[in-house]
Amino acid sequence: MRSSGLVAAAALAFALSACSTPVVPPEPSVQAPTTAPEGSERGSIVSSMQLGQVDIGVAYLGGTASKIVYRTTDGVTGGGTETSATVFVPKGSAPPGGWPIVSVGHGTTGVTDECAPSLYPNLLGTIGLVTPFLERGTVVVVTDYQGLGTPGDPAYLDRDAAAYDVIDAVRAARNVVPDVGTRWGAVGTSQGGQAVWAAAEHNADYGDGLQLVGAAALSPTADLTRILAPETEQTLARQLLLPYLFEGLHVADPSAERSDYIRGTFADNVTALTACSDLLGFSKADAGAVIDPADALPATEQAVNRMTDWLESVSLPTSRTEVPLFVLVGERDDLIDPQWTRDAVATACAMGDDVEFRSEPQQGHAELAANGTGVDWLVERFLNVPTSSTCAR
Repeated sequence: MRSSGLVAAAALAFALSACSTPVVPPEPSVQAPTTAPEGSERGSIVSSMQLGQVDIGVAYLGGTASKIVYRTTDGVTGGGTETSATVFVPKGSAPPGGWPIVSVGHGTTGVTDECAPSLYPNLLGTIGLVTPFLERGTVVVVTDYQGLGTPGDPAYLDRDAAAYDVIDAVRAARNVVPDVGTRWGAVGTSQGGQAVWAAAEHNADYGDGLQLVGAAALSPTADLTRILAPETEQTLARQLLLPYLFEGLHVADPSAERSDYIRGTFADNVTALTACSDLLGFSKADAGAVIDPADALPATEQAVNRMTDWLESVSLPTSRTEVPLFVLVGERDDLIDPQWTRDAVATACAMGDDVEFRSEPQQGHAELAANGTGVDWLVERFLNVPTSSTCAR
């Protein structure tokens, strides 16, 4: 990173947890359905409530927001589960053919229930991907992801769970908002970039009845299999990601030992490092400032291999998609090495995907400047502008 110590920890804290006061209490812990939804059950509404307090940008545009809980497929077990989301509706009447809709994948906010974006007017920072679409007359839905604010453990970085959440959020929004059409797009940042890329891959087998126009993945966590490799520099950003990676690994493999990944200074500060509710993230920053780099790596080679195998199991791409993709990286990204994403894009191109890849030399990881680029690209897909694939270059 360009900064160090406390400043660096504070910067990542803001990136992971731009928190504000929650306005809706977490959903009660009840057992979600275990049978996978089929047909019209996908995206069916469990609960819906219009929010009285919305972000100032949404209010300025005359938009409204609702908190919903909907049925979807559990990406870990293959059964059924319930996920929460926020649906935003622009001012005015739907155009002929119905409102277009965008499903947004949010970046990492935390792995505890209070880190569900739907609990906060600013969606823990993700509102910046909502208001530009509201301004253009588009309905927007932002899923919280499986297990974040709803019963069960968060399936962190599970590509299948994220894909089902993103797709069924569109179906759920169509169930609560009149006059939403079938054309939809997806855009996401970091963890959300992986989520919308995975949704594009699942479009053929899970997106029936909907028309996906394209997916924009900004600084996506497409392939982190080299994050623990000996040649990879362990920047503070990568060190602070380890507790989140363990949570994802542990959901997929409950036999993984916490002490192999969370120990020493990490164990002493794990609550601050994995939660989002600390005022302005200062507790996260303090914790990041005292991390011993030796504690930021798995304890044994076996633990490294177990983590790497899991990261391989959730990496992208996995299959060809007929949906246009846009992938953006910042060359100053010290969390996700841009080369890892270039390699993932090269693999997607070899599979026959239509990918437009863009590199921003002055950007780091998931910078706000990338949002406008992703929004513009997706708007062009709704307008049927021809794509500019970089795969042949």
